[in-house]
Amino acid sequence: MGIDALAARLRAEMGPDQVLTDRQQLRTYECDGLAHYRVIPALVALPHTAAEVAAVVRACAEAGVPFVARGSGTGLSGGALPHAEGVLIVTSQLREILSVRPADERAVVQPGVINLQVSTVSKEHGYYYAPDPSSQQICSIGGNVAENAGGAHCLKYGFTTNHVTGLEMVTPDGDLVRLGGAAPDTPGYDLLGAFVGSEGTLGVATEVTVRLTRLPETVRTLLAAFHGTDQAGAATSAIIAAGVVPAAIEMMDALSIEAAEAAVHCGYPAGAGAVLIVELDGPSAEVAAQFEEVSRLCDANGAFETRVAADDDERQLIWRGRKSAFAAVGRISPDYIVQDGVIPRTALPEVLRRIDEVASSHGVRVANVFHAGDGNLHPLVLFDAQVAGEEERAETVSGAIIDLCIEYGGSITGEHGVGVEKAHYMPRMFTDTDLDTMQLVRCAFDPGGLANPGKIFPTPRLCGERPGRRTGPHPLQESGVAEIF
Repeated sequence: MGIDALAARLRAEMGPDQVLTDRQQLRTYECDGLAHYRVIPALVALPHTAAEVAAVVRACAEAGVPFVARGSGTGLSGGALPHAEGVLIVTSQLREILSVRPADERAVVQPGVINLQVSTVSKEHGYYYAPDPSSQQICSIGGNVAENAGGAHCLKYGFTTNHVTGLEMVTPDGDLVRLGGAAPDTPGYDLLGAFVGSEGTLGVATEVTVRLTRLPETVRTLLAAFHGTDQAGAATSAIIAAGVVPAAIEMMDALSIEAAEAAVHCGYPAGAGAVLIVELDGPSAEVAAQFEEVSRLCDANGAFETRVAADDDERQLIWRGRKSAFAAVGRISPDYIVQDGVIPRTALPEVLRRIDEVASSHGVRVANVFHAGDGNLHPLVLFDAQVAGEEERAETVSGAIIDLCIEYGGSITGEHGVGVEKAHYMPRMFTDTDLDTMQLVRCAFDPGGLANPGKIFPTPRLCGERPGRRTGPHPLQESGVAEIF
């Protein structure tokens, strides 16, 4: 079945307005938040219900047409990059909060529900949804599930996978099934854990049961200014080593502070080479004791100014600079690469120095803004695409940063996912046997290889192949579809 026939079938099943084939309309969906990669899909489907999602996937399976699921399109790894000969399934119309059950500490939502909306509707019951990506005002729960999204407060509360207890999904052959439920755990293999963070390669989520967290009795937020990142990194390690686990510890260096000031006028201390934002929450007595310890450790490690939010308005002002940092960098650079990697927090000072050395040697600026508490780096590599050679140098520095993360025992991604951007780094972190084992899991769910093909893995493996080191070219390599990195 060709795309035209598939489009006719889907229009008959869903309605003409829910199937897009006009090229100008399709271009709206040619990329996610990583605009460096762009592909115009052959068709865009806009289902309104789980049954319609299943119908689209079933039609794709029967026609042998690849499909890609997309939520709000805020991802930063190209995970929702369309397939040029496939169908893009946009789940943003599935945006109903089906239930909020404070007695069970659960909410059931559709994948198009915006992250922050879950906390907003739960707040009146004394609860909130803890995972909070910087894009939480626009990113969707379905996308958060696909990428196992994190956020500033994941230091204490964990990532999306720690807050999803069940989901309804459409398998790659078009069946609606359930994994997990409202209970804290279910017997058998952890298929739910395999699905969360699988980046759309195992199916499409159509309903998500999330864990709600009780609003803390007290929240205190501190901003500490340092002359450099070495001191801020040392303070971060000292805080954790003292047995204090804040809700969040965020760091920004001088360049990212400059960008934030230009964009949102956050009023951070003048002359700061780095700032730490430390947030503590919990019972009042516990927070008071921890706050004294955090203040002492910041001073002991060279903080020259410390500010404490007196109320929620001041707290929001402190966070405003951090939350706007990625977009704010556009004020000081026409183009930039948003990188994402993880290192042990004790290695922060040394790795940040080495990033600066690599950047300087290539004539490139790097703004660092990241989750210091869990060592999740987000270096922003700045360049001007209009200047010959700058983009290439920026990409070289970006790759060198990922190599540094691996060298120090970290990971090539902390929360943005692998997508298309980092697929060629996977062999640097995993052996051939590791990658083959991952592919076997994928093939168990999707033997046809139709669900979000070309993502995560550097060389697509046909599900009929026997795992092991290849001695000859892959069939997809011979056909020109895949490339060996």
